[in-house]
Amino acid sequence: MSTFWATWHEIPYHINPIFYQIGGLKIHYYGIMYLVAVLIVYGLSLYRIKTERNLPLKTAEQLADGLLYALVGMLVGCRLGYVLFYNLSHYMNHPLEIFLPIQTINGQIQFVGYAGMSYHGGVIGILLSSWLYVRKWKLSLLRVADMLIPAVPLAYMFGRIGNFINGELFGRITTANIGMYFPLSPQHVLRHPSQLYEALGEGLLLFLILWPLRKKKFATGTLFALYLFGYGLIRFSIEFVREPDGVWEFLWFQLSTGQLLCMAMMLVSAGLWFWIKPRRSRQK
Repeated sequence: MSTFWATWHEIPYHINPIFYQIGGLKIHYYGIMYLVAVLIVYGLSLYRIKTERNLPLKTAEQLADGLLYALVGMLVGCRLGYVLFYNLSHYMNHPLEIFLPIQTINGQIQFVGYAGMSYHGGVIGILLSSWLYVRKWKLSLLRVADMLIPAVPLAYMFGRIGNFINGELFGRITTANIGMYFPLSPQHVLRHPSQLYEALGEGLLLFLILWPLRKKKFATGTLFALYLFGYGLIRFSIEFVREPDGVWEFLWFQLSTGQLLCMAMMLVSAGLWFWIKPRRSRQK
């Protein structure tokens, strides 16, 4: 084991982010990971529909429709969240870059693909699109959230694995043996593989906590509140070794933008928890 850790950072990082290419069409592992993530949420939630009672979604049609709403909300929210939270001044001057895969470099517009997505913006986008969805089907937003949320962390794990394969969202500089060299890093220095920390923490660990709780009798909204707090706490901790995103690096008390957003996330979960507390007492 000691030999493994001593040589970990010496392993060359030669992961090709492209899974398959036909001419100019490229299929990236990152996109495949997102597809896997959606299928995981769909598969686990469909399993719940078939094996459990008293769930707000009763059919595969309702589930697929809900995930479509959530997917659109996530993509739009992730992008707009990055624009607003991390690099607003740049996009105010280059508005075409918000949704078009272009970037202005030395005054020249180049097609480079999207750069920057925000998880916290994605959460907001999903909540807004899900609100439209539950109005369509006349459902409770918190009940639907409680049903789907236990599967979300496992899906999220694959998204972070996609980040790792891309060599992006790497951690801060380190001298520890667990450090790795990432080609996209501006300096050839060892960095924390923070994508893997997040995959294990915000993904696998949170899934192992929430999935067994899915059959417990909680007041509506409890599982959703637990997810918000758990994700916020784990991400807040990992942000200490993750390279800050965007142009707003360190803000209040040397905390990163991501950490401030996680604090807001935990405050929202605490408010939701106290809001559902009277309902929890009446259900006992």
